[in-house]
Amino acid sequence: MSRHDRWGRIGVWSSAWTEAQSGGEALTGEFADAAAELDDLGYGTLWLGGGPPVTYARPVLQATARMTVATGILSIWQHGAAEVAAQRAELERDFPGRFVLGLGVSHSRLAAHYAHPYTAMTEYLSALDSAAEPVPVRDRVLAALGPRMLALARDRAAGAHPYLVTPEHTALARRILGADAVLAPEFKAVLDTDLDRARAAARGHLALYLQLPNYTNNLLRLGFTEDDLREGGSDRLLDAVFAMGDETAIARRAAAYLDAGADHLAVQVVTAEPGLPREQWRRLAAALPLEG
Repeated sequence: MSRHDRWGRIGVWSSAWTEAQSGGEALTGEFADAAAELDDLGYGTLWLGGGPPVTYARPVLQATARMTVATGILSIWQHGAAEVAAQRAELERDFPGRFVLGLGVSHSRLAAHYAHPYTAMTEYLSALDSAAEPVPVRDRVLAALGPRMLALARDRAAGAHPYLVTPEHTALARRILGADAVLAPEFKAVLDTDLDRARAAARGHLALYLQLPNYTNNLLRLGFTEDDLREGGSDRLLDAVFAMGDETAIARRAAAYLDAGADHLAVQVVTAEPGLPREQWRRLAAALPLEG
């Protein structure tokens, strides 16, 4: 199986399935139906955002027939490696080849015991390797941004799943990862031709992330300034990290990431309204290279 066969060129990133299950309720109704529709539309991977445990993937796998389901991402501070490895093994037995463990170090603001993230990740990977049912390298990816974590993703995982990045970061990541590792960046899309309204939705979405140093430090490394990070982000920043406009504009921006070296894009549709953006997912499925 090639990486494109497993991941597809285009996937969907959403925290909706994590939020739906966080109250302890079964994943049924609209959420199961929406997952099945994404599968039918041809998206390759459904990324469960919002820091889900491995167990949240099971009902999504049950609701779908073909697509890969990945955690995007599971925080290493919140879930022990032995438990994670055992849960992943259960999914592999029931849904062979369809689950990928996305791991990340999260952020100091969100993790009470956050310290020495690179060392913590290397130790966590070693614990996965030595578990009673180890997690194979091919079945895990890292939420890597900086050079050291990207190199770790190359050496000890199938590849990297960077979040809140630009095509320029994608090109840098590809150089570090080399030709063989998977590069699957998250890709933010606002499907709205009113630029002022699109930017307002983007700023509302970005506000939280601009309070997290892992992201802001990466943006500064990419050449943005402190001024770009104020008040929800400058127009320059928004235009760099969001695709905004109609389907053609979104597809053109997606091509920039793919041309820069991405194997797969995890599309996060950003809207100002709550709820599942099912109509936008349908429109983008017709415009993006799902099977390219």
